[in-house]
Amino acid sequence: MTEQPTTRSAGIIPVRIANDAARFLLLRAYNYWDFPKGELAPGEAPLAAALREATEETGLSGFTLRWGEDYIETERYGRGKIARYYLAEAPAGEVRLPVSPELGRPEHHEFRWVSAVQADTLLNARLRRVLAWALQRLGEPSGRGSG
Repeated sequence: MTEQPTTRSAGIIPVRIANDAARFLLLRAYNYWDFPKGELAPGEAPLAAALREATEETGLSGFTLRWGEDYIETERYGRGKIARYYLAEAPAGEVRLPVSPELGRPEHHEFRWVSAVQADTLLNARLRRVLAWALQRLGEPSGRGSG
């Protein structure tokens, strides 16, 4: 059996800190919640792709890599996809779910700013690991328990 080729995607874990509490931006497509992300264009660096996709999918621009350029990658999933995520402070402004030119409709059905606890309940196991990494970078306790 031959191994599937790897598809690379990159995204941002958008966070806003208010009153010493982190709020994360999640996007929903059908029943699946995720952080903004998408596939790398040919020759595109992962961080550039992550920032581009976050802006395309949320209408926000000017994400700040306040915690550096460290990242976490998921294990292979689906048909050989690996997603890389960077933690970034989301800029002020309203989230928009713009119409995707490829789809003719917004790529996502809903967005929510959520606490770590809420995110932990909405995300699947692969993304809960990403959330736990982000919380560690933020110096927060795990998503379970308060919020």
